[in-house]
Amino acid sequence: MSDGLVTEVLGGVKVRRPRLLSPLREHLRDTMWFAPTAGLVGAMVLWAVAAEVDSRLVASLQEDGDYETVRSLMGIADDAKAVISTIGSAMMTFIGVVFSISLVAVQMASGQFSPRVVRLYVRSRITKITLTVFLATFLFSLMTLTSFDSESDPRLLASVPLVESVLAMAMVLLSLLLFVAYVNGTLRMMRISFVIDRIARESFRVAVKHPTEAAVDDERLGPATARITHDGRAGVLRDVNIARVVRAAGRHGVVLRLLPRIGDFVVPGTPVFTVHGGAAPPPRALRYTVSVSVERTFHQDLGFGLRQLADIALRALSPAVNDPTTAVQALDRIVQFLASVAGHPLGALRHRDRRGAVRMVQPVPDWTALVDLGFAEIRGCAVGSPQVTRRMVAGLDDLLRLAPQERREPLLRHRELLAQAVERTVPEAADRAFALLPDRQGIG
Repeated sequence: MSDGLVTEVLGGVKVRRPRLLSPLREHLRDTMWFAPTAGLVGAMVLWAVAAEVDSRLVASLQEDGDYETVRSLMGIADDAKAVISTIGSAMMTFIGVVFSISLVAVQMASGQFSPRVVRLYVRSRITKITLTVFLATFLFSLMTLTSFDSESDPRLLASVPLVESVLAMAMVLLSLLLFVAYVNGTLRMMRISFVIDRIARESFRVAVKHPTEAAVDDERLGPATARITHDGRAGVLRDVNIARVVRAAGRHGVVLRLLPRIGDFVVPGTPVFTVHGGAAPPPRALRYTVSVSVERTFHQDLGFGLRQLADIALRALSPAVNDPTTAVQALDRIVQFLASVAGHPLGALRHRDRRGAVRMVQPVPDWTALVDLGFAEIRGCAVGSPQVTRRMVAGLDDLLRLAPQERREPLLRHRELLAQAVERTVPEAADRAFALLPDRQGIG
């Protein structure tokens, strides 16, 4: 597999094929502490540089004997001090109010759509950038206040925080602009259309990693010579450090097959890898290659996007919500995703070393599993809503036209099961015919 970044168009969305390196970047994106911490460190560095510039500016004027200019700067600094004090006292209150509202918005979205969509808020770039700049502005203002010198004699003055004050003002303006962008982004994330679109895009980024070559079968790998078990905590298999596994397998001349799929729940003692072609690498070579967490992520999980879309549709079809239009929107993206992978080999991923030799085989859901994940549960709840059944029939018909001949069976099965369920449930023949009429909009 290439080490570069390859641009592809998948499902109508332009995405990049990333290098399969350490999943550290994805892990950091799932946290809220890294970006603010980096911002605070950056604010400290910026303040230190600005303070040094201010000190050198005053020292240069004193060396030239230009004390009148120094006295003028002292007057400007006195005026700026009041502004900086106001910024420091108001910024933390502003942060508290803004992110209290955010927590309410997240709670409403998780209750209305699905608890799993909270990840979209955690991974939101505008949320992290806004929090980072707010905290950095607050810290920078406090540090600037410490730079004000109480000395009134321009000959003895050590520093006038002129550059620091200008930077503090600039950071306040940036904070206000980011606040507007943050409010806009938060309101967008409360709209179901945007949430569904984000889930679909994340799903496409996972799907584009899949190669277009056929998967390796067990006969080509040879018999398993050893097994490697999981000795960490119990939890969901979040992702695998593919680059490290490939390097370890290459050094020992073996092929490692991952046994559980990404998203499976594993407990200590669960077999994780089978070794083919030689002795198992030592435990230290595969240390920290398997990441187990409390929830699934998009990073390497091909079916997680469909799982979320199905959850949103199921909640929309529940008697408490009764929102078939949202279910239709979720079906639109389910059909789009399945259409994008209809011609791709599924079932396993092959990861190669620099010389092109296969070193790791990773199981992924096959075509039947993805179709069942996208349609089975929704089909069971959609019978009472002709808008959803019509959209599902249209989607299945579209996929039947796009999928290869060998992949038509699960689509035909779901279409037949949907027709049987409507026949059993809907008493009137005219209503049954109406409910099974293909319509990409459901009912207009």
